[in-house]
Amino acid sequence: MTAWKIPLYKVFWDEEDLEAVAKVIRRGTFWAVGPEIEEFEKATAEYVDRKYAVAFNSGTSALYAIMLAYKIGPGDKIIVPSFTFIATANAALFTGATSSFADIEPESFALDVKKVSKVLDDKVKAVMPIHYGGMPCRDIELLKELAERHRIFLIEDAAESIGSEINGVKVGSFGDISMFSFCGNKVITTGEGGIAVTDSGAIYEKLKLVRSHGRLESEPYFLTIKTLDYVEIGYNWRMPSMIAALGISQLRKLEKVISMRQERAAYYSSNLKKIKWIKVPDPPENFRHVYQMYTIRISLGRKVRDALREFLAKRGIMTKVYFDPVHLTHFYRESFGHKEGELPVTEQISSEVLTLPLYPTMTKKEIGYVINSIIEFDATIGSPEKLKI
Repeated sequence: MTAWKIPLYKVFWDEEDLEAVAKVIRRGTFWAVGPEIEEFEKATAEYVDRKYAVAFNSGTSALYAIMLAYKIGPGDKIIVPSFTFIATANAALFTGATSSFADIEPESFALDVKKVSKVLDDKVKAVMPIHYGGMPCRDIELLKELAERHRIFLIEDAAESIGSEINGVKVGSFGDISMFSFCGNKVITTGEGGIAVTDSGAIYEKLKLVRSHGRLESEPYFLTIKTLDYVEIGYNWRMPSMIAALGISQLRKLEKVISMRQERAAYYSSNLKKIKWIKVPDPPENFRHVYQMYTIRISLGRKVRDALREFLAKRGIMTKVYFDPVHLTHFYRESFGHKEGELPVTEQISSEVLTLPLYPTMTKKEIGYVINSIIEFDATIGSPEKLKI
C-alpha cells in the first residue's frame, strides 16, 4: 500500500462522530434496526425536501433496490452515461435490463438531453443521469421534462452530490427517486452506505421490503415475539445502526463541510487557472458545486494528463482519473460489443480529466505543494509543439 504524502481524500470527523457510534456500541443491542436508522432517513429526507428516505448498506444496493421497486427487468432499457462509476451502468444489468449509453455535455460532465433524445425508444423505462463530483447535472430540468413527456422514470444518481443545488433547489429532488452515497470519499461519509429518497409512498414501502428479505415489518423485528410474514423475495441490504448514527452526526456538519470544500476549491482554481492548458471547474452562477471532487481538464490531451499524473505520484501526490468510460471497460466491450468512437464527448473528456486531492482539512500548505508541483511540471513540458515528456 502506497503511503501518499498528499492522499486523494481524507475523511472529516470529530468527537461528536466518535460519541455517536460509541453510544450505539455501548447500548449493546439494536445494532441492525435501531432508532438511528429512522432518524437518519428522516433527517436526510427533510434536508433534500423529499417525503421519504430508505437507508441501505451501500449506494449500489440502493440502486439495485430502485430497479426492483420500479419493476425494471428483462426487455427494459435504462439510459445512463458512460462517464460515471460503473455501478450506475451495472444497476440495470442486475435485474436483467439493458444499459443504453448516451453522450454527455462538457459543462457539467453529465447527460446531454439532446443525446438522450436520440437513443430513446419504446423499450426505455428510465433515464438515470449523474451529478458529477458535486456539480449538478446541467440538463437535469430538461431531462425531467423529457421523462415526463415520454412517461419514463427519472432516477437521479446523486451519489457524489448531496448539498448541490440549482437555483436553490437541491439535487436529489428533481427525479422520481434519487440515490446518495456515503462511501469514504463522499462529501459526508459513513464509510459505506447509501440512501434512496422519493415522494412516492408505494415505492418507499417497496424499498423497505426489498432491503430486508421481503419481510413485512408491522413491528420492529428484534423487538417483537410475533412471527412476521415474508411477502416477496428480498435481500439483506440494511444499514447498521452505528453507521446510521454516524450519518446523523455527519449530516449535522454537512453545510460546514461544504464550505470547507468550496474554500479549498477556490484556492486551487485561483492559482491553477493561470496555467493555459488547465481548465478549472467553473460552475454557472446559479449552480452550487459542493466539490466532492476537484477535477481539472488538461487541454493538451491524454499524453500530458498521464505524464502529469506520474509526475505528481513521484512527489507523493495521489490523483485519479474519474472516469474512464464504462462502455470501454473489458466487460462492456466483451459482453455488448462496445467500441471506441461511440461516445465522442465522453471519450474526449475522459482523456483530459484528472482529479486532484481535496478534503475539508486540507491545508494551504498542502494545496500549495500540489499547485507548485503542477507549476514545476508545466516548466518541464515546454511548448505544446515540443513536449519534453
